[in-house]
Amino acid sequence: MAADETRGAADEIRGAARGSAPVPLSVLDLVTVGSGRTASGALRTSVDLARLAERRGLHRYWVAEHHSMPGVASSSPAVILAHLAAHTDRIRLGSGGVMLPNHAPLVIAEQFGTLEAMAPGRIDLGLGRAPGTDGATAAALRRADRLNEGADDFPQQLAELIRFLDDDFPDGHPYSRIHAVPGPVQATSPGGVQSPHRPPVWLLGSSGFSARLAGTLGLPFAFAHHFSAQNTVPALDLYRESFRPSAVLDEPYALIGVSALAADEEKDARRQVLAAALSMVRLRTGRPGLVPTPEEAEAYEFSPMERDFVDSWNANVVHGTPDEVRSGLDDLAKRTGADELMITANAHGGDVRLRSYELIADAYGLPTPASA
Repeated sequence: MAADETRGAADEIRGAARGSAPVPLSVLDLVTVGSGRTASGALRTSVDLARLAERRGLHRYWVAEHHSMPGVASSSPAVILAHLAAHTDRIRLGSGGVMLPNHAPLVIAEQFGTLEAMAPGRIDLGLGRAPGTDGATAAALRRADRLNEGADDFPQQLAELIRFLDDDFPDGHPYSRIHAVPGPVQATSPGGVQSPHRPPVWLLGSSGFSARLAGTLGLPFAFAHHFSAQNTVPALDLYRESFRPSAVLDEPYALIGVSALAADEEKDARRQVLAAALSMVRLRTGRPGLVPTPEEAEAYEFSPMERDFVDSWNANVVHGTPDEVRSGLDDLAKRTGADELMITANAHGGDVRLRSYELIADAYGLPTPASA
């Protein structure tokens, strides 16, 4: 990759902090569906939220892949991202992430090549090695001859995917005459013009495996602090220690996903966070469902074990008034040395989520439409 292309790839990964935020702020969307709400409504909220994020100068907007969870309508990130691309103009869009073991690498290369053609220079390809669901659902997602593939095969699957994205299988390789389209092969066809962009590949993780792999390959790394907080600092340290400069990055770049919810009143934030925690209790005990209302959560009789889980879970959710959330996010950025914070706000209602991001943007003095 030429030097100017290297700088371009790095620029597409890195963002510039706005307002008084210590690092760029971004959005992770699970397209949550609350009790009494529909997936259609949740997807409309995602459009509104992506527009809000773009309007207020947030850096990127990612959608996570999950399956067989009634309260999470993000089973098809590429489809959702195409919809969001049609309703935004500038903000980076991407997967946080696509679960690579669930898909053939060629299919992902084609999907994200198509997204890149729809929104040139705005697409990120974040990849995870977990299934994003339980074992039975993972089996249902995969072809019969791929049932034994999984996390251990991730490096090989990743290498294959990157080859398809770059269209550079060596001569003699079984896939050397197979091309992901849209993609680089179109530039080598008669009359073809080379696209200046290729979706940057990110590795996602909640432990040390992907941290080390991302560092070794010189790729940007996204860590799931929002559900693996105890591993955040060790994983980021491992990523930085393992990092080798590449055609993509000269130095490490790590973002962390963080659960955060702001409300005008601290008590309102507590109520919303309790409802989200009850949703997690049900998921972890094999009873996944729609996100309950705050009233349902307040009336629920938590067992001692469930209460311990809720207390532990909510200890890692930054919540409260806008100033309290800002203080918590600033502390987290300082403590982890993260280059970017990707905020996920899980709540029953879409209006609550929209308000939370608006309040956080206000707390950091991010640009308003009049000043953007």
